[in-house]
Amino acid sequence: MTAPPSHSLVIAPQWIGDAVMTEPLLRRLHARGEQLTVAALPLVADVYRAMPQVHAVMELPFVRGQLQWRERSRLARQWQGHFDTAYVLPNSLKSALLPFMAHIPRRVGYLGEARIGVLTHRLKNPSRKGPMVAFYSALSGEPQAANALLPSTGLQAPPTAPQGAVLAAMSEEPRLQVNAAAQQVTLAHWGMQPQRYTVIAPGAEYGPAKRWPLSYFAELARQWPGHLLLLGSAKDAEACAHIAAAAPERCTNLAGQTTLAQALHLVGAAQQLLSNDSGLMHVAAALAVPQVALFGSSSPHHTPPLNPRARVIWLKDDPDYQPPLDCAPCFARECPLGHTRCLVDIPVARVRAALAALLPAGPGKPTIG
Repeated sequence: MTAPPSHSLVIAPQWIGDAVMTEPLLRRLHARGEQLTVAALPLVADVYRAMPQVHAVMELPFVRGQLQWRERSRLARQWQGHFDTAYVLPNSLKSALLPFMAHIPRRVGYLGEARIGVLTHRLKNPSRKGPMVAFYSALSGEPQAANALLPSTGLQAPPTAPQGAVLAAMSEEPRLQVNAAAQQVTLAHWGMQPQRYTVIAPGAEYGPAKRWPLSYFAELARQWPGHLLLLGSAKDAEACAHIAAAAPERCTNLAGQTTLAQALHLVGAAQQLLSNDSGLMHVAAALAVPQVALFGSSSPHHTPPLNPRARVIWLKDDPDYQPPLDCAPCFARECPLGHTRCLVDIPVARVRAALAALLPAGPGKPTIG
């Protein structure tokens, strides 16, 4: 007789890029027979709908940064008795409250902010030195993840985990899967032809120290001979309008006009993508889209685009760049030194050449002057 599946609740992170980076963890959990329900804010819910291993997605009625105790109490009562394990992916106290209030027997997460009493299985807080995907995967408790990626975590996998299935799900490259029919509808709605455009995503929610200068994006748009699709949130609409104005005959600006699901469809059908270290950078990586990723205050050793078709430009790792960037990575929202050399000194010509190198050879390849 086959044992019934273990029902697990996953409390999702609140940022698109982080949500994408949790996919290898969810793949591991699903491979060993756990039925996964993800509780996520509407801002990231569509990322989890693009993960086939997720059984259900529940959109949380919360505002980011607010406690909303009454809503949490109501949800906790509804969840009682429905889950065997909860994986709390964010490090905040309030993210761990729901599983605790719902009396879910096994509650797994990092120590975070004062969570000793609300989690039953706790890992030491991660540092910024290792890859973020590894920190999420280590929550599975599997020796292959915990020992290889986070030595001495002290968290053990359930003894019933089928090791063969787990090993088959070991890849640490996040992968998303969009619905092909829905993608065709999105492309038709916006009049886009698959593999006929390059996506530019100039935003980075965290702050200006992660954004290549807007004037550089505009200059690249003036020089690039192909069709450019500008994507981002409503906060990026003004920046994208500035870029589109540099080459209006070749630019389509949809920043702030698409849902996240539609953005996934459009990125997935693109010939390539150019972005900062941002959520759409991770989306492109998980959809195996060729991409150029520009890093400034953050580190590609911590949050890389895990995609063999990705090209990363980070002056910190460039031996030819002088004087060396001893200040990077600072992980600051704004440059503490006021110069943002890590991004200002990445020339347009270098980025243009990196994009051109990703295009397939042949008569349809644009001529890059």
